[in-house]
Amino acid sequence: MKAIFLGIFILAFTFSTQMVKAQQGGNGETKPKVVVGIVVENMRPDYVQRFWNKFQDGGFKKLYSQGAVCTNVKLTLHSQNYASGTATLFTGVHPSIHGIVNNTWYDRLKKKEVECTEDDYYITVGADTEEGNASPVQLLSNTITNNLKILTQGKSKIFSAAINRESAIFSAGHAADGAYWFDVVSGRMISSSFYVSTFPDWVRLFNSENYAARYSYRNWVTLLPEVEYTEALRDDYLLESGYFGEFNTYPHTISKYLKRTENFKPFKTTPSANLMIKDFALQLMDNENIGQDDVTDFVSVVFSSMDYENGSFGPASLEMMDSYLYLDQYLAEFISGVEERYGKDNVLFFLTANTSAAYPVEYLKNEFHMPVDNFNVERAIALLTLFLNNTYGDANWIEHYTDLQVYLDHDLIKQKGLDLNEIRNAASNFVNQFEGVQLAMPSQQLEQGSSANGLLEPLYTSYYKNRSGDFLYLLKEGWQPSYKFKKVNYSDQSHIPLVFYGANIRPQVIKEKYHAVDLVPTLSELLNIQAPDKCQGQIIKELLK
Repeated sequence: MKAIFLGIFILAFTFSTQMVKAQQGGNGETKPKVVVGIVVENMRPDYVQRFWNKFQDGGFKKLYSQGAVCTNVKLTLHSQNYASGTATLFTGVHPSIHGIVNNTWYDRLKKKEVECTEDDYYITVGADTEEGNASPVQLLSNTITNNLKILTQGKSKIFSAAINRESAIFSAGHAADGAYWFDVVSGRMISSSFYVSTFPDWVRLFNSENYAARYSYRNWVTLLPEVEYTEALRDDYLLESGYFGEFNTYPHTISKYLKRTENFKPFKTTPSANLMIKDFALQLMDNENIGQDDVTDFVSVVFSSMDYENGSFGPASLEMMDSYLYLDQYLAEFISGVEERYGKDNVLFFLTANTSAAYPVEYLKNEFHMPVDNFNVERAIALLTLFLNNTYGDANWIEHYTDLQVYLDHDLIKQKGLDLNEIRNAASNFVNQFEGVQLAMPSQQLEQGSSANGLLEPLYTSYYKNRSGDFLYLLKEGWQPSYKFKKVNYSDQSHIPLVFYGANIRPQVIKEKYHAVDLVPTLSELLNIQAPDKCQGQIIKELLK
């Protein structure tokens, strides 16, 4: 009889222990109620060091002094952009697997450039525009948010809020309860019918506050007196192009800029857009009942660093510094608000970036005599066209081109009875001769795959067959692509910030080298869930000690 009772006791104890472990993270500590992912677009890690003395205590300083700071993290991509960066961070794999090679790519079947989230099968929810005709179906890999949803049998609540559509969608994943972003046409926060069938009343009420219209008709003025911005260039710095190539000094009359664009796009470049996202995220947590049970929820919040105007001012500008001083204030309010709702020990925060930022070419050339310049893409394509015509006969050999890759006309080459790989080799070898080009590689060589590190790594990790071009090329460090009438938000910088703070995180500085793909396996370990099957990253082991 005693043996029977002993057996029942052991079975009950084992079951109880397993249940406890199910609620614990990989380090044996209790799992957080909420994971809050803070992502900043175009953020250089050195911004925090440069602006440290001007930050208040509750924002960046709180994260960096009380959190685990990884100082050597790289996001290695052929093209640094919001879409590829966010997809890589949240899947733990590179574009060669998740398929998001850029914000856009050329679709040979449709004979046009397609946007990575555009999907006309779904409609906008929250406005009478087409800005919500979108979905994550082009993302071909599992995200950590998907995994959390699946492994909790749908109980985890997954949401995202962002200024840009790509960031919102790829941080939310396929299985999210909601993804919201800013619509430059209507000036509202919207979503897609992929996520939301009935637009929530609380978002409708939030939109009634008219953030974009209200704040766009207030001049953007500096948070502090201009004389205190000693870590930035003077406001009227001659080589700073500014809005529309002419407005580069305070105060910035955003309403005037809106009249030029005839939409709310300039609002995205101001600190007020980050204020809107902060307020929206806090209201989301309240209205969607985040963190109200024992199952971990996940909320991604994506802020911006001047958005598409990043390159018009640059990392050294007074506008950039001011943006971060405002963002620091909003982060302090956001972190404090979250901790008041759930308690510090119940929330796991992480701060990172989906892109870094490069210094403008003219600034590097004139101030520091760096051997850099703009790479005229249209001129290069014209010379390549002339070369192909002289070699293979007059024809439209180039079907499409973007900043760093070229698509040849496969049908024409087949019709002419020519060897596609031969022309790929010839074209890439020709482009290799251009000043400013570091390296060009044909796609058949990239398709063979490689574990190469260093210079070749971003080419191999970013190539995806049927989405990437016939050859890809890299520019030399500091060089930037330019067009006659097209504006490019380009960066060749790969270092990004990564900080963990909150539940079960002890303050430390981690100097070991890690990569953006390491975020997913690390979060998975902290949450005691399985990492996505194809995950290419490794766990940041120092966090678990």
